[in-house]
Amino acid sequence: MSLNTVALLRAANEARGLSMDAVHACSSGHLGLPLGCAEIGAVLFGHALSYDPAEPRWLNRDRFVLSAGHGSMFLYGWLHLAGYPQLTIEELKRFRAYGSHTPGHPESFETAGVECTTGPLGQGVANAVGIAMSQKMAAARFNAGSILDNHVVCLAGDGCLQEGVAAEASSLAGHLRLDNFILIYDSNDVTLDAMACASQSEDTAKRYEAYGFRVQTVDGNDPVAFLAAYESAKAAAGQPQLIVARTVIGKGIPEVAGTAKAHGEGGAKFIDAARKGLGLPETHFFVSPETRAYFEAHQKALAGRHAEWKTRFEAWKTANPAHAQALADCVAGIVPADLLEKIPAFPADSKIATRKAGSDVLQPIAAAVPSLIGGSADLYGSTLNYIQSDKDLTPENWGGRNIRFGIREHAMAAILNGFAYDGLFRPSGATFLVFADYARPSIRIAALSKLPVLYIFTHDSIGVGEDGPTHQPVETVAGLRVIPGLDVIRPADPEETAGAFAAALQRTNGPTLIALTRQAVPMLNEISVQQRREGVLKGGYVAVRETGPLKLILMGAGSELQHAVAAARELGDGVRVVSIPCMSRFEAQTAEYRESVLPSSCRRRVAIEAGVPDSWSRYVGLDGKVVGISRFGLSAPGNKVMEFFGMNSQTVVAAAQSLG
Repeated sequence: MSLNTVALLRAANEARGLSMDAVHACSSGHLGLPLGCAEIGAVLFGHALSYDPAEPRWLNRDRFVLSAGHGSMFLYGWLHLAGYPQLTIEELKRFRAYGSHTPGHPESFETAGVECTTGPLGQGVANAVGIAMSQKMAAARFNAGSILDNHVVCLAGDGCLQEGVAAEASSLAGHLRLDNFILIYDSNDVTLDAMACASQSEDTAKRYEAYGFRVQTVDGNDPVAFLAAYESAKAAAGQPQLIVARTVIGKGIPEVAGTAKAHGEGGAKFIDAARKGLGLPETHFFVSPETRAYFEAHQKALAGRHAEWKTRFEAWKTANPAHAQALADCVAGIVPADLLEKIPAFPADSKIATRKAGSDVLQPIAAAVPSLIGGSADLYGSTLNYIQSDKDLTPENWGGRNIRFGIREHAMAAILNGFAYDGLFRPSGATFLVFADYARPSIRIAALSKLPVLYIFTHDSIGVGEDGPTHQPVETVAGLRVIPGLDVIRPADPEETAGAFAAALQRTNGPTLIALTRQAVPMLNEISVQQRREGVLKGGYVAVRETGPLKLILMGAGSELQHAVAAARELGDGVRVVSIPCMSRFEAQTAEYRESVLPSSCRRRVAIEAGVPDSWSRYVGLDGKVVGISRFGLSAPGNKVMEFFGMNSQTVVAAAQSLG
């Protein structure tokens, strides 16, 4: 189909008008990208991308990710023109308003057609890499190359490409020769504060060539030139693609175009003159009948292509029934209800680290949940989360379930989000717990977007030992627990570890982080296997019930629960031990259940955990005590460090006795 340049240039200017009107109406937002990239949007949504507004999630659509999410009106405007039912003109008028489908930055769970929640710069680039990897993996695993031939297109600006997460992800994309990934760099020489030359002087094109990308540079405001570059990128094989699109930020508002003032809403006060200059009428939120007709015809053409694909898809299903069923199971996110039963019990005399227990649990879990994939930030030998029945994902083996992310923790987390956004696989990734801070921005977005990502983070406390305080997380667990929507599970022994993995895989409305030990821990055989496993599912449970009237509650999580159990034995009758491996899951239980575990009538309470004590205040109350650590660790053997900080039963006993 030839390019209707006249229609697309008209649509570009009308899209500029929509963005100006929306930003002006709420006196808030970012005009620079929507105006500067309008011709790019016209070519993509009016000609080049494969999508169907009637079925926004169809499997073989091209995925478009706006990494520079501050330019959200770009996406909303083009989704409106493209015919996505949710993005009515009224929704554009409600830009950034309470309850609208046009929030300040795109949110995947809020608006159909938005593939990823973006805004924190650079993460969208990594999300798009994850989606592209997911599609390559699906095509390979399900012998579906004939039906999964889409592309993942990401629009990013200088801010995105300055962020380290984009560099990490781009480096991996180049290494993997991810040739279904097209990155469009909106190169306009401007950042928020100043001209880009104030903070960068690199040659971005050469940097991406060094990563392994094929690079083209074009005039992004010339639709013919841009389409030629885009079609060339689609046709290329063996490399990811970068299109450096030279644009004028804020194009259409002469007073600010090409300057840093165009980035935000600075040009909104000039929109009346700007609209006139663009040939737009005085009527705000204007879309011409000609543009409506063009996109209605385009929508019908896209629906026709989708229908043709469905015919191919049905033929593929007939020829590949087993693969078709496996793909359907992945799309449905099927996880066996009896997952815990598929994990063999551990020998009662086991004394292993929970990271090793996690490895043992992972193998039957991976067999029962074929959609589960895993990766590690260059630490498989320590995190022990390799799926042993499978192989590495490589350019020669896209079906592999084990991803070597390299030392790229933030990109790993953002790429896992990309897999989760795509919705075919259950992604997991591993590193040391202390490096969660490198991944935290993407973990936060996973929680915000309700993505079922699994983090298997090991070396969870001062028990790390000789590596010293740089590698001993004392504040990390508490800091992660405060992220809304993130389940942080710190299991106490191998059986609780089994429960943790089952809880994570059965959860579909948000991410789970399992914090595992480096050091060996004893089996807590005083507690039944069923109690330990099912107790984790509830987040907290009575581990050891008191004999006689309840006088004292001891509680803990992770490797320190053993000390609460030992202290209870020493303290005698009337002592209850409560395990709380996951506070958020426990808080989600009914008030009646929580009261049955932690009865409010018993105010004598002691908690122990090898970390900052803040998390436990809600459970011990004003009358109780927390045995914790309020400083950084030290370098020594792990058992010596634990003893130095009083992580033992004697300290728990002393704390209990001090309560009077």
